[in-house]
Amino acid sequence: MTATDTLRPGRAAPAAARRRSTAGPGGIRHSPLTARRRKLFWPLVLPAAAVYVVFFAGPSLFTLWLSLNKWAGAGPMTFTGLDNYRRLFQDPTFRHSFTNTLWIIFGAGGLTFLVSFGLTMVLRDMKGRKAARSILFFPNIVPSVVIAILWGFLFQQGGPVDSVTKATGLPAVNWLGQENLFKVIMIGLVWTSTGFYTTILMAAVDQIPPELYEDCDLAGANALQKFRHVTLPLMWDVVGVCAVLWTISAVKVFEFIYAFAGAAGQMPDTGVWNTALYTYGEAFASGGVPRYGSAAASAVVMLALVGVLVVLIRRLMRRDSVQY
Repeated sequence: MTATDTLRPGRAAPAAARRRSTAGPGGIRHSPLTARRRKLFWPLVLPAAAVYVVFFAGPSLFTLWLSLNKWAGAGPMTFTGLDNYRRLFQDPTFRHSFTNTLWIIFGAGGLTFLVSFGLTMVLRDMKGRKAARSILFFPNIVPSVVIAILWGFLFQQGGPVDSVTKATGLPAVNWLGQENLFKVIMIGLVWTSTGFYTTILMAAVDQIPPELYEDCDLAGANALQKFRHVTLPLMWDVVGVCAVLWTISAVKVFEFIYAFAGAAGQMPDTGVWNTALYTYGEAFASGGVPRYGSAAASAVVMLALVGVLVVLIRRLMRRDSVQY
């Protein structure tokens, strides 16, 4: 102890008090910055939590409760338990809509990722790939309704696609007929989505060291081998994220089908409905008394489908991180 401490023993007390004030539970000391951050935690989190509860969690819980009731939008609700779900799966229109949704998720999704992988292989060594990437991304900037109108113009009878088909000597095809309409919708969804996922995948490819591809060139690997052994393993985590994003967006496809296959003020034919259009039809276009309980049950089934598929995708695509 120094002479100064002997003469002024009280000087050590404020420092000890400061140390005690920054000590957390169990006597663990925290810096003043950490203490200030903890004080700001709830003031910053509470507004976001309130918005989430009011606009997301609350409506979701109400939808779940509504799916157990019969309600026309006005008047009292009648509790029906699981009758809405039972009637839902007995309805052939819903079963067909659910099948179309699965076709969009797996069929259109598989083609989208297949084309995106192919474009990734081409764009990696292509000059002017930034410009090409912007062109591919363009359909995602345009509203879906505008794309649907353009798609209808392309495939209408006597339109550009029909003219090219006749000019090449191929047999005439009624693209907007009942047997081909959903196929044309699938092609449109692939076309509008490919640029978005190609852009995300290319962002991951840009992070791969070029030395790895140089080693592949020295080993005599072709483009497919480079993609299989270098590109795909190193962007696998990004592919998993894209698969989750596609699953969520595919279940919610609505505007494109409604604007492309529907007439003015009328719903499209039920043959091209997915679960999103079925939900809308039950609530707003049933032709009689709205069936909000049935529509809510369909929405809950959509939510459950997304949840199950996302969990499966994350489990199937889980792996140890690759270091490079």
